[in-house]
Amino acid sequence: MAALNPDPAFWAGRRVLLTGHTGFKGAWLSLWLARLGARVTGFALPPETQPNLFAAIGFPAERSRIGDIRDLSALTATVSEAEPEIVIHMAAQALVRPSYADPVGTFATNTMGTVHLLEAVRAAPSVRAVVVVTSDKAYENREWPYAYRETEAMGGRDPYSASKGCAELVTSAYRASFFGSGGHPARIASARAGNVIGGGDWSLDRLIPDIVRAFGTGASVEIRAPHAIRPWQHVLEPLAGYLRLAECLAGADGDGFAEGWNFGPADEDCRPVSSLVERLVRGWGDGAGWHLSQQTHPHEATYLKVDASKARARLGWDRRLTLDTALDWTAAWYRAAAEGADPRALAEAEIARYEALGQPGARAGARTGVQA
Repeated sequence: MAALNPDPAFWAGRRVLLTGHTGFKGAWLSLWLARLGARVTGFALPPETQPNLFAAIGFPAERSRIGDIRDLSALTATVSEAEPEIVIHMAAQALVRPSYADPVGTFATNTMGTVHLLEAVRAAPSVRAVVVVTSDKAYENREWPYAYRETEAMGGRDPYSASKGCAELVTSAYRASFFGSGGHPARIASARAGNVIGGGDWSLDRLIPDIVRAFGTGASVEIRAPHAIRPWQHVLEPLAGYLRLAECLAGADGDGFAEGWNFGPADEDCRPVSSLVERLVRGWGDGAGWHLSQQTHPHEATYLKVDASKARARLGWDRRLTLDTALDWTAAWYRAAAEGADPRALAEAEIARYEALGQPGARAGARTGVQA
């Protein structure tokens, strides 16, 4: 059975607040929501990089609010103005290494930012569903080879991971204290996704953008942890999960979905960093290569996997792309963009291709690695 596509009948005309709309994942999601007919209001800091996908897709200026989720009054005013029915909270300080340089800012953004978002929702009677996006790194990492389930303890050794674990605890506490059972009618869930890849990511200190920048100049890319294993997945995979989760939360049986959810790849796609780099080196050609960093780096987890069995069984969500296919799509996107193709058109075509894989009889081919 094919995994369910987002329901256009649900999203058409739906008022949605998307925090973090200027980021990589946020730009992809805002474009997908626009395709579905949703009325999206974004709230986020300005884009951090040049170029950036947010500018390339042309998010409507009249619905973009540039602000900081650490500013409760600005966030509350935006929620009040937008009167959203659905809230998807993705604004974050999203990287491990920068969290060592600015732990205070990381906790303020990721933990207190989530507090602010839920406080703003409490004051907004229009809201019916909230998806708080945290991270696969929110789990207390025990460096074991097994995938973490939603019942595992939250934790985090580095400030980024700990801040996301705290965001999970905040979400749980607010859900129990202020929502449902006679409180605010909105249903609140959290989503923990794997490491996403895809075209249009120009973030600093992230594997695929670092590789693309180096290969584009003919340089060898520096890799700091070639043996680290991560749950790699194409960006559209967890975004499809967030949309499906929001639909379920807003449904008649939404209370049963107000909990934490994992969205991650198949176990065979949880591979070491070196595997991704070597595949991209082979595919890129033109003398591309990599070398091991000789610098000392702060601690990052070595093993990380998440178990998405619950999302498959209860949400009707599933992975559609093998990692090899996801890498091929990603490399092709960057090459086409570098050759002058319109980034928005590339992204829209990729969303359409991904949706086509959700049709009956299509998903199995993608999961066995047949190239789309």
